[in-house]
Amino acid sequence: MNDGHQIPAIGFGTFQIPNDGSTYKAVTAALQAGYRHIDTAVAYFNEAEVGRAIRDAAVPRDQIWVTSKLWLQDYGFEAASKAIDKSLQTLGIDYMDLYLLHQPYGDVTGAWRALEAAQQAGKIRSIGVSNMTPKLWQRYVPQFATKPAINQVECNPFCQQQPLRQLLASDHVAIEAWGPLGHGNTDLLTNPAITTLAERYHKDAGQIILRFLNQEGIVVLPKSVHPQRMRTNREIFDVSLTAAEMTSLRALDTGKGSHDPEAPGVEQMLLSAFDVHAND
Repeated sequence: MNDGHQIPAIGFGTFQIPNDGSTYKAVTAALQAGYRHIDTAVAYFNEAEVGRAIRDAAVPRDQIWVTSKLWLQDYGFEAASKAIDKSLQTLGIDYMDLYLLHQPYGDVTGAWRALEAAQQAGKIRSIGVSNMTPKLWQRYVPQFATKPAINQVECNPFCQQQPLRQLLASDHVAIEAWGPLGHGNTDLLTNPAITTLAERYHKDAGQIILRFLNQEGIVVLPKSVHPQRMRTNREIFDVSLTAAEMTSLRALDTGKGSHDPEAPGVEQMLLSAFDVHAND
């Protein structure tokens, strides 16, 4: 990444895995399957189980990349500073490898200064943002003293984020894909351009999609609670798509995703969607 750190190219996402033992079980299985990159967030309400699984794993902490994210309720310098310490406490770890501004609304610049301060203090190794479109990036990032290392956004063959990727390329900002498999979109997983390649390489459609994104230089975060699917999602490095095959998959881009961060009312909807202090 642009800050000198290396991030594992494939991670395990924990969005919508409940904090009822399911997250602990899933993260434990993911680590056993070989994942060394775990992605959580305050607003996923499962940091505690993620942290417990990491602490209980027979894998050294310095070999596991841990990401969490700041929720909108804690934007602003003071609130964000406290929230970072709380995430560390909830996870039960001394530092986070990556911490992101989860959404691009409110006192973004104040929150970013808190991330920068925490990075300087050694609490966070890398800092980044999430869900920033080109317009939102240009609104906020020029005010930052430090360039984000990552922008985590929706990205899959139907939503390839080409304008955003072109904008971020000059600053070597990495793209991290949430929803890389399109949330199980049947139209995506049965698209002939993908299924033809899956048959050719003796892979499933998901593996072809993940390999395509990987060859595009995008960090992917597939999620599954099924150990077999966890394993197959990682088995993508024994094939290499040709230039012509990559071109055929780039042609699937519609330029649209399931989430539009610029849509009217999205900020208000997200702010009211979660109360991360309900149990304080």
